[in-house]
Amino acid sequence: MPTTLDQLRRFAVARSLFNPTTLKRAVHKLGFVQADPIRAPARAQDLTLRHRVKGYRAGDLERRYAGLGIEEDFFVNYGFLPAPLQVLMHPRAGTPPWSAMKKRQAQDLLAFVRERGAVHPREVDLHFAHGRAVNAWGGSSNATTHLLDDMHYRGLLRVARRDGGIRLYAAQDHDTGNLDAAARRARLDALVDIVVQKYAPLPAASLTGLIARLRYAAPQWHGELKAAALRAKQRLAHERMAGTDWYWPAGERLPRSTPDDTLRLLAPFDPVVWDRRRFELFWGWAYRFEAYTPAHKRKLGYYALPMLWRDQVIGWGNLAVKDGALVSSFGYTAGRAPREAVFRAGLRDELERLRVFLGAEA
Repeated sequence: MPTTLDQLRRFAVARSLFNPTTLKRAVHKLGFVQADPIRAPARAQDLTLRHRVKGYRAGDLERRYAGLGIEEDFFVNYGFLPAPLQVLMHPRAGTPPWSAMKKRQAQDLLAFVRERGAVHPREVDLHFAHGRAVNAWGGSSNATTHLLDDMHYRGLLRVARRDGGIRLYAAQDHDTGNLDAAARRARLDALVDIVVQKYAPLPAASLTGLIARLRYAAPQWHGELKAAALRAKQRLAHERMAGTDWYWPAGERLPRSTPDDTLRLLAPFDPVVWDRRRFELFWGWAYRFEAYTPAHKRKLGYYALPMLWRDQVIGWGNLAVKDGALVSSFGYTAGRAPREAVFRAGLRDELERLRVFLGAEA
């Protein structure tokens, strides 16, 4: 019997919202947790993990980071990932070469970090006086901070921990041995499989787009990504539906059970809703992240959280903690909330979970 869109939608929700487990296991199972600095009402990484980690509280990832065997790094975006995944991406030999002056600065900075063990950017800035540099957003930042970021991306430094949200860096070494063609293909295929494992089922265009984003993870293999995409389409499970080709890991079976009555408010970058193309195919409306949209042009709100009820995203919520208490407002695609008592109970339960997660007053 052909797969239906309803089955695919339930499959996407069920495989991503697995039974809550430990923090370490959840990060390893997800493969990658996208990070975002905005806290409204909490950072995206915390909002993502709270559905998948038992007893999770806002900030647990930062507090426990050093003991989890994970790293901060670029993958398809910036975020948190298991250390074995980071190894697959390094050394990043495809980055633009430094000038002679920048190379000397990096060597001096690396020696300083090795001597100190773990350094705060402010400590580095006090020791070195490299002036100012234009950052990726066109603004101005301390040149030492800019260089720390660049060295982190190139794999010379790692994030040892955070202090009040600020990254503290330590030196890092990666194997610089040359990889033959077979080893490169194996690493790229492994990176692709991690992408698929997290975001599947994927329409073909989204699969291709996500694989193309691996140019951030492994710029040294940018020219091999198209071939990696072709290999992926050959080994993944595949079905064509209503003019769209869909892909997911081979061997995974679509669920037959119906979703429960749980209501969840998801992070804007939660894997269930991350792919906006798939979102519109599944739920028939356009969700947009509007934090960087001028206030007068926003339709959903500064940091609207998609509202997943059963296997349907039926609206969104805007939440904040004011004077210690959780305040909330909601919008619905149908113009009003569902009338069922089970929906009202589900919303009350979710708000209580959020209150505890945020440490807000009862």
